Amino acid sequence: MEFIQSPALPPPAGHYSQAVAAGGLVFLSGILPARGEIPPDSDFDAQCASVFDQCEKVLRAAGCSFGDVVQCTAYLAGVEHWPAFNTAYAGVFGDHKPARAVVPVPALHHGFLVEVQLVAQRPG
Repeated sequence: MEFIQSPALPPPAGHYSQAVAAGGLVFLSGILPARGEIPPDSDFDAQCASVFDQCEKVLRAAGCSFGDVVQCTAYLAGVEHWPAFNTAYAGVFGDHKPARAVVPVPALHHGFLVEVQLVAQRPG
């Protein structure tokens, strides 16, 4: 088991790793928009951009890219954000279509609107 920390991001505030690699897979913890850079009252598109930017940095630290992602779970504070999330998601993944679950929830930590958790397969 390997604990992964992107040098481009601050370490998590809680007792967890940004990602853990095991058995050829990389499991990213749930990622919220970057606190301090994106306020919780920023628009949904800006929050998605922040989340996917951070995901990319953690994937890169693990030797992966979005093309290696096999599964995504997204938590949205309100089902009304589903169409905008789908657009942002398609923009990041393009023709690559990992398995996905989108889970509407009543609220997320710090008042954010989106949180994304990924599983990727290490190349090679």
